[in-house]
Amino acid sequence: MSGAVDRILGALADPARRRAVDLLRERPHSAGELAAALGLSAPAMSRHLRALKEGGLVEDGHPYFDARVRIYSLKQGATDDLKRWLAETEALWSHQLAAFKSHVEGGE
Repeated sequence: MSGAVDRILGALADPARRRAVDLLRERPHSAGELAAALGLSAPAMSRHLRALKEGGLVEDGHPYFDARVRIYSLKQGATDDLKRWLAETEALWSHQLAAFKSHVEGGE
């Protein structure tokens, strides 16, 4: 498994981070909006957002009208490595299960 896939899976291992990703799928949010929606403290939300950024899943930027606010959004193409790994893994399992079925049915 590649390092990128490890980082993505690590970032998604926490349920609060998965819920944050669900919210970010709808639209970009500030950290405060995410914390309020998830019922988390600001420091806890900050830790989760840092993990999502380190996992390469989200990016942040500032609105043109206020440089003090960070707006978080999903990073385009962030899950491409994960999707590729899952497709390869699924193909491997499909092949293995087909071979096992053939063996069990005596077709080898």
